[in-house]
Amino acid sequence: MNKANLGHIALLVAQVIYAMNYSIAKDLMPAYLQPFALVLLRITGAGILFWILSLFTKNEKVEKEDMKKLLWLTLFGIVINQVFFIWGLSLTKPINSAIIMISNPIMVFVFTLIVLKERITIPKISGLFLAITGAYIILRYRGNFELGSDTMLGDLFTLINSASWAIFVVFSKPLYNKYSTVTVMKWMFLIGSVYILPIGGYDILHTNWAAFDGNAIFATAFVVVATTFLAYLLNIYGLQQLSPNVVSMYIYLQPFLASLFAISLGKDKLDLTKMLAGACIILGLYLVTLKPKIEK
Repeated sequence: MNKANLGHIALLVAQVIYAMNYSIAKDLMPAYLQPFALVLLRITGAGILFWILSLFTKNEKVEKEDMKKLLWLTLFGIVINQVFFIWGLSLTKPINSAIIMISNPIMVFVFTLIVLKERITIPKISGLFLAITGAYIILRYRGNFELGSDTMLGDLFTLINSASWAIFVVFSKPLYNKYSTVTVMKWMFLIGSVYILPIGGYDILHTNWAAFDGNAIFATAFVVVATTFLAYLLNIYGLQQLSPNVVSMYIYLQPFLASLFAISLGKDKLDLTKMLAGACIILGLYLVTLKPKIEK
């Protein structure tokens, strides 16, 4: 199997993890953990796992200039990304956050056009439109989307989260072409742990750990190990093998896969609307992955 196909599999598995996370971790906040405490656990926990994993991989020395790049890329890819997502979600409706996140691949398309000079083709634009349509149908089907003064700040924070991830995906690709995934991730999460400590430290110290039951412990472990450590590892591996546009497009699978997971748990039902929306998303992803023909 070639590396491009492995990249697609990695991205698909990452989206499955994200989809499962909606059902597994939804009751963690604020019953057991405050939002910033959970972000601190995610970043420091994943950082420890990446450094342990690095003991079994080739040791690479990161050049001084590249380390400087990691300092600001970590801000966008880990700290701003996670903090503003959690913060925004606490100030708006989940359906608002989900629909606003549809903007992420659009931003990536624009950044790749300007920064990486990537060629934008009709199939890619068509695929983007189809995937947006499919994701929007599913999300609107699941809840009442409504913008207003009550949700404006939370919606803005979610948009900042979306933009920060787009910046990270586009500008970090050269580093992932130069170093291994584990090398970059271990340094980013170490730097991120330093950044996030003043933000989430207070909430961690005031967490009632004695109140954690078996389900809360499992959900927290899933968020740290699967949703953060494994998902970042898979996403970055996909970014090494594929273009930023393709990587960002996989976000449109999340609402569809989340619905399938809810259906498997008996919490939702499969109908024609979901099937058509899913078909739009899958077809859209296919069109975006098509390579432009080389003119002779």
